[in-house]
Amino acid sequence: MESATRTGSSLGSAPTTAPARPKWRERSTLVRGLRLLRTRRPTTFTEKVRYKMLRDHRPLVVTFADKAAVRDYVASRVGEQYLPGSFGILDDPADLERLDLPESYVVKPTHGSGVALVVSPQAPAEATLPSAQWGWVYRHVRPEAAPMGEVIAIARGWLGKLYGQGPNREWAYSQIRPRVIVEEMLTDAHGGIPDDYKFFVFHGTCQYVQVDAGRFAERTHDFFTADWKHLPLSGGPAWADPEPGPPARLDEMIGIAEKLGSETDFVRVDLYHLPDRIVFGELTSYPAGGDSPFDPESFNTEFGRHWQVPRKYQ
Repeated sequence: MESATRTGSSLGSAPTTAPARPKWRERSTLVRGLRLLRTRRPTTFTEKVRYKMLRDHRPLVVTFADKAAVRDYVASRVGEQYLPGSFGILDDPADLERLDLPESYVVKPTHGSGVALVVSPQAPAEATLPSAQWGWVYRHVRPEAAPMGEVIAIARGWLGKLYGQGPNREWAYSQIRPRVIVEEMLTDAHGGIPDDYKFFVFHGTCQYVQVDAGRFAERTHDFFTADWKHLPLSGGPAWADPEPGPPARLDEMIGIAEKLGSETDFVRVDLYHLPDRIVFGELTSYPAGGDSPFDPESFNTEFGRHWQVPRKYQ
């Protein structure tokens, strides 16, 4: 399925809709200088994420963050067969009215992360859309609870919002032209939301895998080494019970993740393991904006051990 609107280069474009202005400290040159000083000798994973946020201003990082442009990157590196189907990439949310959508679909902003409206009959009957004012969330609702006028209002609100707080935080998002992307809804073997596999790729090698399950129910997080040894690490939510086994196509997923991460020092590659295929989710250069929780904290150092940040990004 091809997008209805394919505009802008694969390296990202300047926004055509002016997002909200970031707070002064997230655009202050003085604050930036202090943060550069504080992060100059990073050791832990979170310290290195903050180091990267401040220093890595390559077009590649913008491509990774742009939900539209990254599709071209994925297609060129591993093949378009791993992409979710796209119904449209739109500059004007009003064009959602013109799309011939199935009863299940996903609407997302191209310039954010963890933000989406998932529309499907499998959603809880009581689930409702957020108000347009507070639409910067992840929500799963039934088609009858998602009148297109309200979806358009939420999507229009996205285009005026800044994700990543500003140039002194998650810089790449401020370089993306805000648009709306509409994709197929992915389902597991039981018709539910599939588990999310997050591959931590350092210098082209996958070292760890995070498994997120139960996004709209009892959410769980589990961490594994690349050869599927469970780590006694908590990232906030509880571990799954029983412990999840490796996906059937784990080796293929690791291969995809390593190809997508081969051009950079670190990126987290999110993939879905569906009954008939593997599907790309996103590329994340700044997990949790540099605030990933590690319990015990020793794993923060352990994750950071695999990452040699360059003195200068080129």
